Amino acid sequence: MGQSYRELIVWQKAMGFVMEVYAATKSFPRDELYGLATQLRRAAVSVPSNIAEGQARYSPREFHQFLSHARGSLVEIETQLMIAQNLGYLTEQYTQTFWTKPQSWERF
Repeated sequence: MGQSYRELIVWQKAMGFVMEVYAATKSFPRDELYGLATQLRRAAVSVPSNIAEGQARYSPREFHQFLSHARGSLVEIETQLMIAQNLGYLTEQYTQTFWTKPQSWERF
């Protein structure tokens, strides 16, 4: 479909967001290693992965479908961040600051 997914600004931003999710979940309690931390990480990895896979497809319709999957993963992350905040793993201020980044991706 033209340019490489690596050239897409939204993919680049999503890749950075994955690194931030990994950094944030490092401070979660050990008993969350296979729980909420893993859920957040998998959902975060899914965002740039779906963007890349969609870009590799042959039609704009398929690309939009994968962008929809990426958006769904972002909603999962938002929910999981709220749960982490409610459990006391993240502060409200951190969660709000952290979450404003993907919200700005709409224009891309």
